[in-house]
Amino acid sequence: MNAAESADRMGIAPGELILEVGLDDDCDFDLRQAISDRATTPLLNDDSDEVVDAVLLWFREDDGDLVDHLVDALTYLSESGRIWLMTPKVGQPGHVDAADIQDAVPTAGLSQTVSFLAAPEWSATRLVARKSSQAKK
Repeated sequence: MNAAESADRMGIAPGELILEVGLDDDCDFDLRQAISDRATTPLLNDDSDEVVDAVLLWFREDDGDLVDHLVDALTYLSESGRIWLMTPKVGQPGHVDAADIQDAVPTAGLSQTVSFLAAPEWSATRLVARKSSQAKK
């Protein structure tokens, strides 16, 4: 799957505001560009105070407490917004065990809806607030 196909699968729509958190040199820059192109807006950094349609959260095993990062990301989301948790795939430095994600997600008040390999070294997991009707989709 190429970056544009991943951005499409992520449901990125023109005009959406997307906040990016956890950007570092190891992030997939082709995917970032495809998401920005699909949204037709630049990705916002974590200095932003905008309410956004999606948060692109790059997270590695050594980045701290996942629950804290997820709760922080929730504060930026619109009511129907979603978080795309980007984690290094199995075998990559910083890989986050699936059990750690499954433990953190409900603690942060979220539901996991889909996961897929979005880039050569990154997996994407879609998270939505449990009270949201988006969780059923």
